[in-house]
Amino acid sequence: MLNPKTLTFLVSSVFIVVTIAASFQTIVALDEGGNTNHVYSPCSDTRIQRSDGFTFGIAFSSRPSFFLNQTVLLSPCDRRLGLAAMNSQFSLFRPKIDEISLLSINTSAFFPDNYGGYMVAFAGRKYAARSSPAFIANSTFIVTSFTLVMEFQKGRLQNIYWKRDGCASCKGNSNFVCLNKQDCAIRTPSCKGRGGSVDCSLGIQLAFSGTDKHLAVLNSWYEVENLKQYSLYGLYSNLKSSLTNQFNNFF
Repeated sequence: MLNPKTLTFLVSSVFIVVTIAASFQTIVALDEGGNTNHVYSPCSDTRIQRSDGFTFGIAFSSRPSFFLNQTVLLSPCDRRLGLAAMNSQFSLFRPKIDEISLLSINTSAFFPDNYGGYMVAFAGRKYAARSSPAFIANSTFIVTSFTLVMEFQKGRLQNIYWKRDGCASCKGNSNFVCLNKQDCAIRTPSCKGRGGSVDCSLGIQLAFSGTDKHLAVLNSWYEVENLKQYSLYGLYSNLKSSLTNQFNNFF
């Protein structure tokens, strides 16, 4: 198994710090009433309904390490990748189905570029779904805000994908750099622990689309689509100001 990490994640708008151990007992204890999904491993299959908890993982490694023979993109659950033997890390989350969540990974001691600089979101085994590798960081730039969408059909996870805004959220702000015309990035030396004073923790807005096992429509993606890139930060009083505001104050 990959080394456990200390994670921060949101469940039903509650800010919780969890240390992931070898078992999933900590995550199990956080499930609220109404949950019918008792599958807690990100590498197992399940079918969900609205208000269930749903476990998925994010693996951090180099881009080539997610491909078999440099051509076929596999789930990090697939042992053929051999991520456990590589310089890889992973985070575990259990958000609530069809609730908009803001997932946060503290980078004050965890530097993504030290582990390859890319991440892949994943869940399932027989019905394995995985996102494309998303660039996070290198020694020059770091992308700190992402939007992740999970698509279900009849309660079964079908697809996971990163939704980009084409740098619309940082257009005209010289403190950010637009990478590949799709991601707003900060210069890595500006981050805490890297010589700067900006909090460069990773923030992932998570939303859902499709239908649950009762064919109820999952609507949270349509709500996120109407929000600005950093607007979720303002919804939680115990989160710091948006990265945009941090930079405006810093400069």
